[in-house]
Amino acid sequence: MTQTLRDSAATATPIPPAARKVPSERRHHGDTFVDNYEWLRDKESAEVVEHLKAENAYQEAITAHQEPLRESIFQEIKGRTQETDLSVPHRKDGWWYFSRSAEGKEYGIQCRLRAADTEDQIADWTPPAVQPGLEIPGEEVLLDGNVEAEGKPFFAVGGSAVTVDGNLYAYAVDNSGDERFTLRIKDLRTGELLPDVIENIFYGIAFSPDGTRIFYTVVDDAWRPYQVKAHTLGTPVAEDVVIYREDDAAMWLGFELSSDRRYLVLGIGCSEYSETRLLRFDDPAQELTTVISRDERVLYEAEPFLLDGEERILLTHNRGAINSMVSLADPAELAKPLAEQQWVTVVGHSDDVRVNGAGVTSTHLIVSVRKDTIERVQFIGLAGLGTPEQETPVEPAFDEELYTAGVGGSDYEAPVIRLGYTSYFTPSRVYDFVLPAAERPAGELLLRKESPVLGGYDGSDYVATREWAVAADGTRIPLSVLRHKAVKQDSTAAGLVYGYGSYEMSMDPGFGIARLSLLDRGVVFVIAHIRGGGELGRHWYESGKKLDKKNTFTDFVDATDWLANSGWVDPSRIAALGGSAGGLLMGAVANMAPEKYAAIVAQVPFVDALTTILDPELPLSALEWEEWGNPITDPEAYAYMKSYSPYENVREAAYPKIAAVTSFNDTRVLYVEPAKWVQELRNKTTGTEPIVLKIEMDGGHGGASGRYVQWRERAWDYAFIADALGATELLPGAGLK
Repeated sequence: MTQTLRDSAATATPIPPAARKVPSERRHHGDTFVDNYEWLRDKESAEVVEHLKAENAYQEAITAHQEPLRESIFQEIKGRTQETDLSVPHRKDGWWYFSRSAEGKEYGIQCRLRAADTEDQIADWTPPAVQPGLEIPGEEVLLDGNVEAEGKPFFAVGGSAVTVDGNLYAYAVDNSGDERFTLRIKDLRTGELLPDVIENIFYGIAFSPDGTRIFYTVVDDAWRPYQVKAHTLGTPVAEDVVIYREDDAAMWLGFELSSDRRYLVLGIGCSEYSETRLLRFDDPAQELTTVISRDERVLYEAEPFLLDGEERILLTHNRGAINSMVSLADPAELAKPLAEQQWVTVVGHSDDVRVNGAGVTSTHLIVSVRKDTIERVQFIGLAGLGTPEQETPVEPAFDEELYTAGVGGSDYEAPVIRLGYTSYFTPSRVYDFVLPAAERPAGELLLRKESPVLGGYDGSDYVATREWAVAADGTRIPLSVLRHKAVKQDSTAAGLVYGYGSYEMSMDPGFGIARLSLLDRGVVFVIAHIRGGGELGRHWYESGKKLDKKNTFTDFVDATDWLANSGWVDPSRIAALGGSAGGLLMGAVANMAPEKYAAIVAQVPFVDALTTILDPELPLSALEWEEWGNPITDPEAYAYMKSYSPYENVREAAYPKIAAVTSFNDTRVLYVEPAKWVQELRNKTTGTEPIVLKIEMDGGHGGASGRYVQWRERAWDYAFIADALGATELLPGAGLK
C-alpha cells in the first residue's frame, strides 16, 4: 500500500497520489522544457504500475457515490439493447455471411449459409430470413468470439477473409489490446486449423483469387504499417515474400483487392498526398506499377477496372480540385509526364460538394459525397461513362434532414448495393439499393432491417436540430443540438458539448443508445462540428490543422458560448467531452476557458502532443507531422505547438472536475500522456474540484473489448458528467419503460 493510500484511509477525503518529481530536460530550437514526470513512461517499472494502481484506487474512492448512477445507466443501455440479435446476411460469392450476438455473451459469433443461384438475380440477392436465437439448417459457425476469448484478458478481431471457393477462412486476433494480431487459417470443410500461423500482423488480410496466397500488413517499431507481405499456404512463414516496403516514416501503407479482383491495390499516403501501386495477379513477372508518383503531390485513390472491355483507371483525386473529383484515365496516359496526361472528367469539382471516394461494380459507378455536412451516396451507370451520354447520378432519397448514408458493402457482380443508414434518433438501418436499370431508372430502396431498440424507445420523444455558432473571425460553425422534447427553453437545463476536429474526420449523425441516458436526464447534447474535421469540405479541415490548429479549440469554446446563451441551459451546468485528438481538444479548452465548464471528460487524450511528436521513435509520431506540423525541423511549428499542447500549458487556474480515461496498452495515445497531465493539473489548480485518472489495465485505444465491459465504461463516463451537472434524475416519463 502506498503512503498516499494509507493517508487516505485515515481521512475523510481521499488524497490523490502524487508521483515523485524527476526533472528531465527537453531541448529544441533554443527552448528548454523541464518535464518532472517523463519517468512515468517506463511501463515495465513496478513503481509506475504501482502509481497507476493508486490512481485507480483514488478515482474509485472519489467517484464511489456515482456507482448507483453508473449501474442505472448500464441497466438502461442493457435494457434498450436486443442482446440476442444478428446482422443482416451479406452475400459474397456463393455464401451468405452474418454475425450473431447472444444474451449474456460478450462477443459476436460469425456464421454463414449457402446461397442459391437461380434465373432471378434480385431474388438470389435477397438475404435469407434468419432469426435471433434460432439456428438455420445448414448454418455454419466460422468463429465464435466467446470461445476464442475464453481465459484471455482481451479479445478483438483485426480482419477476416474467405477464399473465393469458400473453403478456407482466415482471421486475425489480438489478445492484449496493442493492435498486433495473430493470423490463423481454418479449413471450413473439416473445421481443422492449418499449421500456418503468422504472428504480429496489423489490420487487413486478403486471399489471392486462386486461394494459394494470403496477403497481410506488418507494422514497424513505431507502429506504422510499412510492409505488405504474401504468405504461400503450406510454406514456412520465414519465407513470406515482401510485396512492398515503405520506408518513409511519414507514410501509411495499406492494401485491398480491386473490385473485380484482378489486382492487388497498394495505397501509400499521408493526409496531403498519396501513391497507388498495382500488382496484376495474372502478371507472370508479378511487378508493381505506380499509378501517379507521390512526387507529384496529388492526393488520390485509384481503382483499375474494365470499361467496355478496355482497361481503365478510376481516379478520385485533388489535382486542381481541393474538394476532389472523379476522372477516368487510360493506363497509357499514366506513362506520360503528369502535365501531359489527358483524363476524362466523370464527377467535376464543386466548392460545395466534397467527393470522398468512388468505386465500381460490373454495371455502375458508386460515388460517396458530402454536401451540407451530410454524407450521401450516388450511382452512375457505366454505359457512356465519361462521354456526353453519361447518365445523371441517382441518389437514394431519405426523409430526414440530419442523417448519414454510406455503402455498407458491394459485390462486383451484384444487382444490389448494401447501404447503411442512421440518424441521431433513427437506429441503424440496413438497406439494399437495387441498382438503376431501364425498368426502374431511380433504383429501389429495400429496407432489410432497423436495429431494434427495446425499453419502449420512441424516437419522437427526442429532437435534433441544426444550429450555428459564430466564431470570433465570423466563421459559422455547424452544431447538432440533441435534447429530450420535455426540456424547456428556460435556461435551467444541463448541457454537454462534444467535439473532435482533426484528421478531416466528420462527426456524422448516428444513433447511440448510451446517449439516451443523458438526454433522459435533461442534458442538452451538442455535437460541435468544428474546424479540423471534414463536415464542410477540405477547406474546413485545412483551416483547423498545422498553424491554424487553434481554430479547432476556439470553435469549441464558441460552440460552448452558443449553448450558454441559447436559452436552453444554465451556463454553470455545461460539461465537455472528447477522445483521442478530441482529448487534446479537451486539454486545450481546459487551459483556455476552465471557468466555462463544470466538468471535462477526456478519453484516451493526446495531451502531451509536442513531446510525442518530437520523438519519431514513438508510435505513429512521424505520421502526425502532416496534421500538426514537424516541430523537429520547423521552429515555427515547434513554437506554435508549444503554445497549445495541453500538458505544458497547464496554468494556475480553478480547473473544473476532470476525468482522464485511458488504457495501459493503448498504442495510439500512450497512457503516460494523461498520467503526466493529471499530475500537473493537480499541481497548478487553484480550485478544489477533483482531478482523476481512470486507467483500464487490460484495454487498448478503444478501451476494454467485451460489449458489457464497454457499456460499463460508457456508463462510467456519463455518470461522471451527469453527477457533475446535477443531472442524475430522469425526466418525468423518461427512461426505460
